[in-house]
Amino acid sequence: MSGLCEGRVVIVTGAGRGIGREHALSLARQGAKVVVNDLGGAMDGTGDDRSPAQQVVEEITAAGGEAIANGESVSDWDGAKRMVDQAIDTFGDLHGVVNNAGILRDRMLANMSEDEWDAVIDVHLKGTFAPARHAAAYWREQSKAGKEVSGRIVNTASVSGIYGNPGQTNYGAAKAGIASFTNIAALELARYGVTVNAVAPVALTRMTEGLGPAPETDEEREARSPKWIAPIVTWLCSEEAAGVTGRVFEASGQFLAVAEPWVRGPSIDPIEDPTLLGAAVEGLLAEARGNTGMNGVTGGPPQNLVAGLG
Repeated sequence: MSGLCEGRVVIVTGAGRGIGREHALSLARQGAKVVVNDLGGAMDGTGDDRSPAQQVVEEITAAGGEAIANGESVSDWDGAKRMVDQAIDTFGDLHGVVNNAGILRDRMLANMSEDEWDAVIDVHLKGTFAPARHAAAYWREQSKAGKEVSGRIVNTASVSGIYGNPGQTNYGAAKAGIASFTNIAALELARYGVTVNAVAPVALTRMTEGLGPAPETDEEREARSPKWIAPIVTWLCSEEAAGVTGRVFEASGQFLAVAEPWVRGPSIDPIEDPTLLGAAVEGLLAEARGNTGMNGVTGGPPQNLVAGLG
C-alpha cells in the first residue's frame, strides 16, 4: 500500500467498528501503519471483546497493509501511555492519533444518573485527553532533541456538542469540551510541529442507529455511511495538512463543512445597576443571531436529533 499517508504511524481509537473502522481502513489504504485500538465494549461502554479490533487488523494485513491491535481503555491514564508506547515500539515512530472512541448513555437532564454522566465524560473527554497528552509529550521530546516532527491529532466532536441536542447533556458537554480542547491544544502544540483538529461526523453506526428514523432508500443509506467521514480524517493525518490546525470539520455523506467558532456578537458599555439590564439585554438579543440548530442554521427553532448523529 502507498499513498497520502505512506509510512506514517497512526493510532485510531474505537477502531473496531463503525466510523473508527473506516478511519483505520482508509489510513491503511493510504499507506499508514495503523494501531487499531478498541476495547470492544457495548454501546454503553460495558463489556470487553478484543475480536473487532483484531478483525480490522486482519482486513488491513490481508490487503497488504500493516496494523496491530490494541485493547487498552482510552480513559485509563496508564493504558493510554501503553498504547502510545506500543505504536512507537512496534513501528519506530508515531505521527498521528485519531481520538474516535465513544459511548452513549442518553437521558434527559432531570433523569440522568451520576454514573450516566461520569461514564460518558470519562470515555469521551478523558479518552481524548489521555492519548493526546502522551502523544504530545513524545512529540515535544522529539522536537527538543532536534528532530523534525509532523504530528497530527484528530479528535471527534459532534453537532450535538457544538450546536446542542436534547437528551444529551452528558454527550454534548463532552463533545463541546473536545472542540475547545482541540482549539487550545492546537495553540500549545504548534511550536512542536503538531496540528490538532476535530471532526463532527454524521453517520449511521451501531451507536446511532436507534436515535432517529432509519434510512428508507439506498440513497439515504449511502449518505449516512460512515465511509464518508474517513477521507477528511485521513487527509488531516497527512503531511499535506501541515497548515491546518485548530479547526472543526463537519463531515457526512451530504457535505463537508467547517464549523465556525464562537464569536463576540453585539456589545454595549458595561452597566452597573442590574435593574437597568432588562432593556439593554433585550436590545442585544434583538441584534444578535439566534443559536444554531442541529441543522447548522442560526436563528431557527431547535432541531431534533437527526439519525446518524456522530
